Amino acid sequence: MKQFETALPEQYEALKKQANYTSSWRERLNAVEVLSAYRHDKIIDLLKNRMQNDTVYKVQMAAYEALAAFGEDVEKPAPLQFDIIKGTDKIFLRVKKSLPKDHTVADFANKLKRMRLDVFDAYEGDKGEQFMNWLEKRWAKL
Repeated sequence: MKQFETALPEQYEALKKQANYTSSWRERLNAVEVLSAYRHDKIIDLLKNRMQNDTVYKVQMAAYEALAAFGEDVEKPAPLQFDIIKGTDKIFLRVKKSLPKDHTVADFANKLKRMRLDVFDAYEGDKGEQFMNWLEKRWAKL
């Protein structure tokens, strides 16, 4: 069985903050990966929270894999079938209405990023390389 550090890392508070940083799934994923080397009750709680509540499936899975490696009794999270953020259409509509009528999908994406970085980031992380195609389809339907 793999050996884990059992003490909290020196940078625990910074990693905890990073793991809960809503505007960057990459930062959250990085924090989960670093913390997965430390088997400590506080870290287990934090990883369970990310596994159950993160908007990005990659982050949920990284937390799940760390917990499973620790020997925790956890169920693999299922990917969300619907919007990962409640009220996405309302948010998108608000952004679209704030732009001139002849705006492009790129204008829409940039405005969404400025107005709601958390939403932009969550969907970018969830959709990966398909993000802009997905966003364009959603934008066109509004």
